[in-house]
Amino acid sequence: MMEEIYHAIQLIEQEQTEEALTVLKEFLPGANDDEQFVISDLYIQLGLLPEAKEILERLYTHYPDETELKLVLSEIYIDLEDDEAALTLLNQIDSHDPHYLESLLTQADLYQTQGLFEVADHKLVTAKQLAPNEILIDFARAELSFSNGEYQRAIPHYLKVKQTKDQMAEVNIDHRLAESYAQIGEFESALEHFTQFEHEDEETLFQYGFVARQAHRNDIAIKAWESLIDLEPEYPSVYMPLADVYEEEGLIKEAYSISKRGLDFLPLNKELLLTVAGLARRNGERENSYQYAREAVAVDVGYKEAVLFLVENYREDGDDEAIIDLLTHILDQGEEDGYYLWELAKACDAVENYSEAYLYYNQAYDEFKDDVDFLKAYGYFLVEEGKHQEAKEVFQRYLSLDVTDYEIENYLERLGDSGEPS
Repeated sequence: MMEEIYHAIQLIEQEQTEEALTVLKEFLPGANDDEQFVISDLYIQLGLLPEAKEILERLYTHYPDETELKLVLSEIYIDLEDDEAALTLLNQIDSHDPHYLESLLTQADLYQTQGLFEVADHKLVTAKQLAPNEILIDFARAELSFSNGEYQRAIPHYLKVKQTKDQMAEVNIDHRLAESYAQIGEFESALEHFTQFEHEDEETLFQYGFVARQAHRNDIAIKAWESLIDLEPEYPSVYMPLADVYEEEGLIKEAYSISKRGLDFLPLNKELLLTVAGLARRNGERENSYQYAREAVAVDVGYKEAVLFLVENYREDGDDEAIIDLLTHILDQGEEDGYYLWELAKACDAVENYSEAYLYYNQAYDEFKDDVDFLKAYGYFLVEEGKHQEAKEVFQRYLSLDVTDYEIENYLERLGDSGEPS
């Protein structure tokens, strides 16, 4: 009668699955127990778990002490997300059974998927006591700790596996060790393991570059990230760190070029826009620098780093009017910030718009009344504007914060009781 099963297997190998299932379905009612078990295995291979489960549950009623049945059926229950039924079967396998170790490992895996990590680890510890030289258990404990974010704890278990295996269950052990060391900040150790295997996918190449940079090996980081871009140009996260590494190495043109290329994929990334703006400035492209920085502000009017970048460079270029236009626009958008008011005050003072400068200094005062640099600048401005009494009050507050500035103390005395400088 096994001829029908062999015929079904041949049909499956010829990718005539429907015909094979028809043969098995017709044969099943008359099959003996061994043949039914073989058919259930074929169903499992074809992913027909409910059909396999029905056969195995029927067999289990006839052979309740058959451990192999319990294990296969429990795995089906797990795949069908009936964890309680699986555990009921697995707990029936006692410590004297030859399959007890396998049962413990399956239970550990099941408890891990349920998030019961301590229970899972307890099962693995028990398994390790039964088979102290079984590296599969070391691997399972390593994977359990790794998945739970306990990287320090995972490392010694992976190292035990590494003594005899470079790969287990399709997991590269050096890769796991590299990731674990990186997670605890031991980047040099992580880099050692990263060099032990091929980096064929984008995520691994990105991690390799990151770890190399943290280990102060910019040369390796550059090669890794350049390879990543060759492999997948549309991997957006790589462009900014690669530009940063180029810049650290003094490769300004390369940094500028790669960061601009990144904008093809991240045109609205404000941090990348500001990076490009800074590099354009360093490459002597002043107007392009301003354009990229303004785009960053357009993306996010609250992006203070970009606003201050513009202010600093406008001041360096002597363009106070541009500072005024920028900051009044920012304030009109509701982005109130004391630094903006202070910078506006300085810019208005520079273009001799003293009434506006006084207004902005006054508005900024509450935020910077404990800032000695602000108080000194404000005090001198008030003196220049003839507001000597206000200047005295500002300088007095300044001296309450910096009692060692005898120059300001003497200057304040020269203002005289009348408030006029002597």
